[in-house]
Amino acid sequence: MTQMDFGAARRAMIDSQLRTSGVNAPFVLDRMGTLPREDYVPDHARGFAYVDRAVPLGGGRFLAPALFHGTMLEEAKPRLGDRTLVVDGGSHYLPDLVATLVGSLETISADEAAALAQTGADAGAGGEYDLLLVDGAVEKLPDALIAQVGDNGRVVTGLVRDGVTRLAIGRKVAGHVALLPLAEMGIPHLPQFDVAREWSF
Repeated sequence: MTQMDFGAARRAMIDSQLRTSGVNAPFVLDRMGTLPREDYVPDHARGFAYVDRAVPLGGGRFLAPALFHGTMLEEAKPRLGDRTLVVDGGSHYLPDLVATLVGSLETISADEAAALAQTGADAGAGGEYDLLLVDGAVEKLPDALIAQVGDNGRVVTGLVRDGVTRLAIGRKVAGHVALLPLAEMGIPHLPQFDVAREWSF
């Protein structure tokens, strides 16, 4: 069996998935061109690490598509002074992708982030973070998670509405974050952040 050339696969990802979709920021292309996505999936899935869709990892975890991560980084514009919180989708790829681009980084799982609303526990000191990145598509961000973001802090996440997933950005103003949906793209859904359905008669 021929050994896959992962370096060539990364270059193809840059050229055929990112550049063709308008992701051209040099820092994004450099970071994604050097971090090996194949190291973030099980051995049997390494050959799928560079496909243009999410790679299931088992147990509800996933490696999201490269286009989502690349567009997220370009919209987030991470800075070396940023105190950053990442809600991880289960692969730990996004935290490692952004780690060298920000000042400090904390990572929590989607389950831990969703539990903030239930327990009132903190991911850290309230209002501590300048940048919040969510590695998946949510219906709604819990207020307890938004509380971790400082005033004027930035939020970049996937957003799901009526079954359609889009990248969304926002900024915290007066204690609230209004998310602006941007490009429609394939983003794994995080059911931990679903809005409770109400019955009507």
